[in-house]
Amino acid sequence: MTKPPGLRTLRFYRRRRTPPGAPPGTLIPDPTEPPPVIRVMAYGPEAWTEETITEVAALRDFLATWPVTWVNVDGLGDIGVIQALGELFGLHRLALEDVINLHQRAKVEDYGDYLFLITHMVALNPALQIEQMSLFLGPNYVLTFQHLPGDSLEPVRVRIRGGNAHLRRYGAGYLTYALLDAVLDGYFPVLEALGERLEGLEALITTDPHPDVRTRIHDLRQDLLALRRAVWPQRDAINALLREPTALLGPETRVYLRDTYDHSYQIIDLVETYRELAADLTDLYLSSISNRMNEIIKVLTIISTIFIPLSFIAGVYGMNFDTQWPLNMPELGWPFGYLWALGLMAGVAAGMLLYFWRRRWL
Repeated sequence: MTKPPGLRTLRFYRRRRTPPGAPPGTLIPDPTEPPPVIRVMAYGPEAWTEETITEVAALRDFLATWPVTWVNVDGLGDIGVIQALGELFGLHRLALEDVINLHQRAKVEDYGDYLFLITHMVALNPALQIEQMSLFLGPNYVLTFQHLPGDSLEPVRVRIRGGNAHLRRYGAGYLTYALLDAVLDGYFPVLEALGERLEGLEALITTDPHPDVRTRIHDLRQDLLALRRAVWPQRDAINALLREPTALLGPETRVYLRDTYDHSYQIIDLVETYRELAADLTDLYLSSISNRMNEIIKVLTIISTIFIPLSFIAGVYGMNFDTQWPLNMPELGWPFGYLWALGLMAGVAAGMLLYFWRRRWL
């Protein structure tokens, strides 16, 4: 997905446009959202077409002509377009409110004539970006809403253009499965990149545990927490599709949904494993810092220990006794007394270093 850089990961879980106490179904778009761009892909077993339209009314021809029509809306900045689409497809205002308010958990709601699903797409650009995608499944159409351009659904478009037999033959329910599967498949490259970050941080901690590493570990844990919040409800939503019977999803589609359900489990397992590893990295960082501090203190202690006898020798020869008396430090009047004192200090230091080395303190 092509997303603006610098967005925080948890932003999409905290944004809410409807003020507290507003009537249900109130539609208040975000003024910072881009205007909607409506992209249509319509297909059947033998042919397909793809267009970008500017008038919602033009969708009637696609719905009346083609076996399956996929309408993708990028941008939620024009409430008039959103309402026009809701009127054309007969969508409930509560569902449209959830489309506009980008703080929803992944879920599935059955409105009788259509299903309403919410899922989340992820990408690294280079920061982790999580985008809500709302999906409506009808008898012969799929309507998707995204609030930013760019997504992880391009493989599905390529399969439609290439004449994929399953996708072109099984109808709108199978298209919904394909979209959900593409969304979940988009998690694996992100998790692979986060896994590489984990390995890099582990190597960095063992070699150079500088303070910046702690911030990077914290950011990684926040990304993994955001992924966990995104994928856990998606697993429950897919399970609801499998558990609750509906005519919009045929038996052939449910078989494939089981595979998507397995993918969600794999993603959750990876996320939980990486979260544990990230927590271990924090302990490893603290341990590395403590060990490094111990090594520094050890070196400083050895240096101080070596200088203790040297200071004693220097202190003894600095007492300035009268050298005329035989017992009062005759070395002070000896021509080689200075060299003798330095050699004595060097010998004591070398002897202590050798002792420390043999005791494996160095």
